[in-house]
Amino acid sequence: MLALLLVAAVPTLAQGDLSGELEIFSWWAGDEGPALEALIAKYNELYPNVEVINATVTGGSGVNARAVLKTRMLGGDPPDSFQVHAGQELIGTWVVANAMEDLTFLFEEEGWMDVFPEGLIELLSTEEGIWSVPVNIHRSNVLWYVPANLEEWGVEVPADWDAFLEMCPTLEEQGVIPLVVGENWTVVHLWENVALAELGPEGYRQLWAGEKAWTDEDVVAVWDKFSQILDCTNIDVDAASLPWQQATDKVVNGEGAFNVMGDWAAGYMVTTLGLTPGEGFGWAPSPGTEGVFNMLSDSFGLPVGAPHRDNAIAWLRLLGSKEGQDIFNPLKGSIAARIDSDLSLYNEYLQSAAEDWQTNEIVGSLAHGAVAPETFSSEFPTVMEQFLASRNAQAASAAAQALAEQAGIAG
Repeated sequence: MLALLLVAAVPTLAQGDLSGELEIFSWWAGDEGPALEALIAKYNELYPNVEVINATVTGGSGVNARAVLKTRMLGGDPPDSFQVHAGQELIGTWVVANAMEDLTFLFEEEGWMDVFPEGLIELLSTEEGIWSVPVNIHRSNVLWYVPANLEEWGVEVPADWDAFLEMCPTLEEQGVIPLVVGENWTVVHLWENVALAELGPEGYRQLWAGEKAWTDEDVVAVWDKFSQILDCTNIDVDAASLPWQQATDKVVNGEGAFNVMGDWAAGYMVTTLGLTPGEGFGWAPSPGTEGVFNMLSDSFGLPVGAPHRDNAIAWLRLLGSKEGQDIFNPLKGSIAARIDSDLSLYNEYLQSAAEDWQTNEIVGSLAHGAVAPETFSSEFPTVMEQFLASRNAQAASAAAQALAEQAGIAG
């Protein structure tokens, strides 16, 4: 009876009605694979006559996958459904190119207007439609650490970046990297949370709304503060070669004290490393961002011309269902995009994130596609590389302003 109830929780076509293939394109490989594989297993259970092709392209935050996807979409060879960060990463690239189907019908049929937060639906939408199905909510602004290590080193979790800078010498004297960073996108990830702390949520939003110039004094000051923070990292040692997992490993094994990373790091530490939240690792809002939730959402859309459209729609129904989200997110290290998820299935960290999602002020991530069009976000790493080479705050601000003007989001 329980099995029947679980299957009934996911609206489906009859199992025999679907056959053929379903190609799912994503960057969830390796340590992020188990959550996707659990969803695929459920889809296989529901639609046993469909062969699921799990087309993953490795690379943190989808940096490599987006390049492959672009080639396929422009070449008239779209996958049946693909992973994309909710917001401008999809809308500013493929929706404006009329390459995606409007999914409003699916939201109405499944009752999703009532179970996804209004602000999230707005992020997924334009005046012409709703363009993807969110499977999760991740938080960008998380500071990770090991509680026992901080106690041994005689430091506490810093409330703001000034407090962090004050403790850097104490950690460095003990041979500890104060803050671990990795490859370029993780440095951009860190930058957005320094900017959020220094500008505040309203100033941060103004950058993306075209209401604040990158050359404003307070934005230039963000780059200066960021440079000071980088002096307390491994940026000039091995950062460029470190995937985010290896950066996390440095914190877990005691080489580093802190790491600012999204909460997929929690999924990695729990699912892959077998650590217990609150014991094996601790967390706090990134310095200076208490009470603010810097969000991103992984979602899937339906390309125009999807070879197996009915199979893809069935996949999207599963992704948006309560059961599908509660299968996926406890393994992924994220919380459900739905407001009715079963929190008893989630660990201590994820329960705390779910509470913050309901109570904190919400802003969107730059590094993960929520707030800026791809014409900006795909080129911002080049601005970052130039800054890392020069540490010139004025030049970085000017370059970012020029990029914002080209992307149509300049203040």
